[in-house]
Parts: sequence; C-alpha cells; structure tokens
Amino acid sequence: MLLSKTSEYALQALIYLAAQPSGEPVLSRDISDYLRVPAQYLAKILQVLAKRGVLDSYKGRGGGFVLRPGAEQMNILEVVEMVEGAPSGQGCVLGLKACADETACPVHYAWKPLKAQVVELLGKQTIGSMAEAVRAGRYRIHLPGGNDLQLRALPGRDVYSG
Repeated sequence: MLLSKTSEYALQALIYLAAQPSGEPVLSRDISDYLRVPAQYLAKILQVLAKRGVLDSYKGRGGGFVLRPGAEQMNILEVVEMVEGAPSGQGCVLGLKACADETACPVHYAWKPLKAQVVELLGKQTIGSMAEAVRAGRYRIHLPGGNDLQLRALPGRDVYSG
C-alpha cells in the first residue's frame, strides 16, 4: 500500500534470501517462481541490490544470489531508498510533488504525525529480524494469488525450504 512494487519485491526477495541457508546461491528464477513475481523485473531489482553491495551475484552452474554478510542488518527504509533512489517518506500521501507544511494537501496535518510513526517503524525492522520471524513461523509474506511465504525445516535437517 505505501511501498512501490519494486520495494515490495526487493524486500520479499531479501527476506527470502536471508531465510535460506547461509552462503548458498539462489537463482533469481527460483526466487521469482516462489514469490510469484515477474522474473525479469525481479532480476533487475536483484542486480541493483548486487551493485549496491547487498548481494553477491555468481554466474554459471551453481550460481545465483547470496545475501552479503551484514546485509541482514539493513532496515526497510534503507532497502526502499536503495531501490527507489530517493529518501523514503518524503512524498505526499496523495501523490503531490512535495509533502510540506507550505504546500499542504487536504490530509497533510492528519497524515504528518502518522507518517513519522510509520517511518520510525520501518527504520526499526531489519531484514534479519523479519527472516528470523519467517523461519520461526511467526511471520508470513503475503504473496500474489493468496499464498504465503513460510519456510519449514526439512525433516532431520536445519535447512529450510518453501
């Protein structure tokens, strides 16, 4: 609702990658199939994240994308700003050019304190904490078509699958 499709897909892919066994490359096609998002669109998003140092990208057999060490500490706002190229929370809720007291839209003064709370909340939620919640079964990513991303441990192993 408040995030673009690009930001939503980036966040879902990062949470998915963070919930996978550490260091194992995952193909962008496998991620897009699981998340049920357009493969080419997601591949471009993943390339942006790789160029920005969030992911490592490996070509060839056994290749794919891997979350770089420390990337799980990124918060939602950092990811949004990385893929959108602009500071998050700066736009008008009604889509006007600027969100400012000087150019207030009809909902500006009601939205302003709520926006500050949303920005604060998104700044506290990390990729790692959301991935851990997915692994523990406390959190699900709602996917198109009514499916949820919830990883389950494989019998007798500490490896997760969709």
